[in-house]
Amino acid sequence: MGNKLSKKFWLLIVALLTAMVLAACGGDSEEGSSDADGGGDGGTTDDGATKITAWAWDPNFNIAALNLANESYNGETEIELEIIENAQDDIVQKLNTGLSSGTMKGMPNIVLIEDQRAQSFLQSYPDAFYPIGDYFNTEDFAEYKIPPTSLDGKQYGLPFDTGATGFFYRTDYLEEAGYTHDDLVDITWAQFVDIAKDVKEKTGHPMLALDPNDLGILRVMMQTTGTWYTTEDGTINLVDNEPLKVALQHYKELMDNDLVKLVSDWSQYLAAFNSGDVASVPAGNWIAPSIEAEESQKGLWAVAPTPRLDMEGAANASNQGGSSWYVLNIDGKEAAAEFLGNTFGSNSDFYQSLLTDVGAIGTYKPASEGEAYQYENEYFGGQQVIYEISQWMEEIPQVDYGMNTYGIEDILSAEIQQYLSGKSLEDVLADAQAQAEAQFK
Repeated sequence: MGNKLSKKFWLLIVALLTAMVLAACGGDSEEGSSDADGGGDGGTTDDGATKITAWAWDPNFNIAALNLANESYNGETEIELEIIENAQDDIVQKLNTGLSSGTMKGMPNIVLIEDQRAQSFLQSYPDAFYPIGDYFNTEDFAEYKIPPTSLDGKQYGLPFDTGATGFFYRTDYLEEAGYTHDDLVDITWAQFVDIAKDVKEKTGHPMLALDPNDLGILRVMMQTTGTWYTTEDGTINLVDNEPLKVALQHYKELMDNDLVKLVSDWSQYLAAFNSGDVASVPAGNWIAPSIEAEESQKGLWAVAPTPRLDMEGAANASNQGGSSWYVLNIDGKEAAAEFLGNTFGSNSDFYQSLLTDVGAIGTYKPASEGEAYQYENEYFGGQQVIYEISQWMEEIPQVDYGMNTYGIEDILSAEIQQYLSGKSLEDVLADAQAQAEAQFK
C-alpha cells in the first residue's frame, strides 16, 4: 500500500513537472520569436509605443546626445527608447560575437560605430544592418562621412559627429617666434616642420606632443590628400603610397629634431599642453574642451586650418575620429530608422541644442548656419571656432577607411620604430606591406 501510494505520488510529481517545463518552453518560444530576430525589443508598450534599444559609449557625449534626441523626437510613430551604455571596446566585441554566431539575439535596434571600424562590420555582416538612406537626405551631410557609412550603393549609417581637425596653437609662443595667425593659415606640413624648428629655437618649447603608439597624426596628414592605407577595393597600399611616404618623412623630421614631446598615455598628452610645455595641438576638434580646461591659458590659444601635404589636390582639412548611427535588421527597424531620421537626420534646432548642451559638432551641414555655431569663444580670443571648424568639415577629402585600419597600424607602429632607428623607408614600407598582406588575406 505504501509502495503504491509512493508510486502514485511520484507519478503525480513527474506529471506536474512535465507540464511546467512544457509551459515554460511554450512561453519562451512564443516570446522568443522576436529574440531570434534580435535583441531590440521591437514590441509595444501598454500604451502602444514601439520599444527600441540603443547602444553607445560616453555618457557625457554620445549618451547625452541620444537623450537629447529622445526629447526632441516628434515623429509619427510613438517610441519608447531604452539607452544602454557600453564601453566602445565592449560594443565592438558584443557585435562581433553576436553577429558571427549567426543569431541576432541580444542585439540593439540602434548602435553607434566609429567610422574607421564601420566597414569591417558592413562588409562582414551585410545582412545584419538595415539600409536607412530613405529616412534622410545624404546630401545634407559632410561628403567625407558617406563612404565609410555606405556599402554597394546602400546607405547604412546616419552620420553623427565630426572629427574635423584644426591646428590649435599658443598665440604667445608663436608670436615670440615671429609668427602671426595669417602666417599659419593654409600652410603645408613641410612649413609646419620649419615653423616648429623656429619655435623650438626661439622659445625652447617643442611644437607638439605625440604618443609613438598612436599614429593618428599620420592619418591626419594622409587624409588631406584623400589617401588611406588601402585603396577603394580594399587592396593594401603601403609601398606605392606617396602621401604616406611624405607623411612619414615629416614625422621622422619632427622626431629627429627634438620638436616633439613624447607621451605614453592620454593623461600625459593632456598635461603636455595644459602645463604649457608644447606650442600646438594639431588634432580633432574634440580636443578643444580639454584645452579650455586650463583656465589660466584663456586668451592664449587660437586655431588655424590643418596643414596639408604639399601634393596636388590636397586640402587644408582633415579628420580624426567621428562615429555614426546604425540600425540592426531586426524587429523595430523601421521605428528605429524613423527616430534617427527625425532627429539626427533632419532637425537643425536639435543640432543647436546638441552643440550648446553637449558640445557635439554634427556633420549635418544646414545646422552650421544656426545661432549656436556663430559663438565667439573668448578662450580662443573671440574666434568663431565652431563655425570655422564646420566650414573646414565640408572640405575634408573623402577616403575609404577599409576594414583593417587599426590592424595595419599595429604593423606600421613596429616598423616605424625601426625607421626612426635607421632602417630605410623603402624597406619599412615593403616589410609592413608583406606583413599586412599575410595577415589580412
